[in-house]
This record gives sequence, structure tokens and C-alpha cells, in this order.
Amino acid sequence: MKRVLFILLIALVAGSAVAQPKKSRTQQAQQGKQKNAQSQNQGMSMRARLMFPTAIDMPEDVVWRRDIYREIDLNKDANGGLYYPVEPMDRQVNLFTYIFKLALNGYIPVYEYRLDGNESFTDSARVQMKTVLDNYHIYYQEKDGKLRVENSDIPSAEVKLYYLKESAYYDQANSSFHRKVLSLCPVMLREDDFGGEASKYPLFWVKYSDLEPFLSRQTVMTSNLNNAATMSMDDYFTLNRYEGTIYKTNNMLGKTLAQMCEGDTTKLSAEQKRIEAELKAFEENIFGDKQRKDSLDSIARMDPKELKAAMKGKKSSRRNSSATVKQSKRTKSSSSSSSGSARMSVRRQRH
Repeated sequence: MKRVLFILLIALVAGSAVAQPKKSRTQQAQQGKQKNAQSQNQGMSMRARLMFPTAIDMPEDVVWRRDIYREIDLNKDANGGLYYPVEPMDRQVNLFTYIFKLALNGYIPVYEYRLDGNESFTDSARVQMKTVLDNYHIYYQEKDGKLRVENSDIPSAEVKLYYLKESAYYDQANSSFHRKVLSLCPVMLREDDFGGEASKYPLFWVKYSDLEPFLSRQTVMTSNLNNAATMSMDDYFTLNRYEGTIYKTNNMLGKTLAQMCEGDTTKLSAEQKRIEAELKAFEENIFGDKQRKDSLDSIARMDPKELKAAMKGKKSSRRNSSATVKQSKRTKSSSSSSSGSARMSVRRQRH
């Protein structure tokens, strides 16, 4: 009897020992499926952000570089595509609405606009979108910790200006000149209650590298005459299709052009043109004197008969010049000999 009880006890212990791993394996499998599902969801979100190839970053060891801040006025025809449409039309939105929604949903970080106008992309400079909404009195709804703003409440109609930082640099690794956009800052123009000049309210800075993967999905209109002429927003900035006046360059004094020109609009305009001319001259003459190169290229493109005729003309001109030199030498020698004989005859007459 004791032996039978002992056998039953062993069987119960063994059964529980066998059942327990089976249960734990089931739990582990379920947990593994949940983790895989979570990782797949995260992977999908990352692929959604990076489904388009991004541009190559600017090398840190370039031999020449100049950072420039531009003011992009959306009232200009070249920049008008960034303003249209003011309110979303189906899937088409303007640049600010797109940036606003990406930041509101947490896809891209935004950074504060400091009083000195310089950008800082450190963690301490990050700004929460709720703070932006409160500071600029943008109506929103909050539910379960999520912010919601209706399309009609997004102040895209008031954002008629952007501050843009670009870097013009020479990459010695592949001997090429580039202009790359580094950051953007939407600026809201709001008139006061007295109807005076609209005040500028820079909202926040956005790193272009954070925004770049998403810009490939949105298009921008590039012509008022042909509405079918479009390109992606990423190509628009990569190809430098925008137009903007320079208001600041990176300098050791940290001053804007207006501060350096002491508010003189004539000096400011001249300084802006001078900087633009410097950039253009550097880009055009980066591989040597362009005029000299063009003259050599024109010779290389000449017809063989024209080249032969030109060479004959040069040879004949050389012969004529050499004949003229010889003739002048002969004239000098004959004149010297005649003068010498005259002197001799005079001496003979005296003797």
C-alpha cells in the first residue's frame, strides 16, 4: 500500500512538473508574439519615416564653407508653392500645415527660437507642442494625453515667411560645390488691433534632416501657368528652387547684416548683393578661370578647316612681322654704312 501511494505521489509530481513547462512555454510563446507584433509596428513606423532615401550629410572636414540665413517670403512667385493651399485639399497641404501635423503627432521634434536668432538642437532646447499652442493662442483639444487641432484652427494662412539656414560648401572629396538646407523656422505674421504693420512671430526651428524623409511624400506647385508642373518638397529644397534675401551670415561678432550696416537700407542691399556675388564667383571659378577655359573650349570645338585657316593666318602674320623686322634692320644698316662713307670722304678732302 505504501508502495502504491509512493508511486502515485511520484506520478503527480512528474505530471505537475511536465504541465508547468508546457504552460510556461505557452505563455512565452504568447509574450513572444506580442513582442514581435510590437517590434513589427515599430518597424513599420520607422520604415514609414525612412521609406525614401535621404540626402548625404555634409562632411565635417570640408576645406571651405559659409553658413547663410535667408528670409523666404512666400509672396514671391518662386516661393508661392510653399503657401498653397492655405487649407488642406484632400491629401494636398502646404509646408506649414505638414510641419505642424508632423510635430503635433510626435514624428519630428521642434526647438525653441532664441532671442539672438540662433538655433540650438540640444535636448534642453526642445519645445513641447502644447507650449507652442498655448503661447500663440492656437485652439486645440486634449483627450487621453493626445492633442487635436482642427484644420481650420491651424494658422497656416498667417505663416507667410520662413527663416532658412543653408550652408554653401566645397567638398574636396569629390571636387564639388553644394548648397544644403540645414534648418527651417516658420514665421507667423499677425497684425495688431490698430491695423499697423504685421509683427513677426518666429515659432520654432526644425532640423531639415528630421523633416527630409517626410518631404518626399508631398508635392509643391512650381508654376502659375502650368498647374501640372510639380515636384516633391524635398527636391524643391535640394535643388535650391527657393528665393530669399540674406539677413545674416555666421560671423565672429554674431551680428546680423542690419546691425552691421547700422540700419542703412542702401548699405544693407549693397552688402546682400556683395555676398551673393562672392558665392557665385566662388562657384563659377572653383576649377580655375572660366573665361580662359571657355576660350580653350571654343578652339577645341572649331571646325578643322577654320582651325587650319586660323593657323595659316597666324603664320602669315608672323612672316610679315619678321619681314618687317628684317627690312627695318636692313634700312638701319644701309643708313649707317652711307653715313660712314660720307665721313670717310670728308676726311679725304681734308687731307
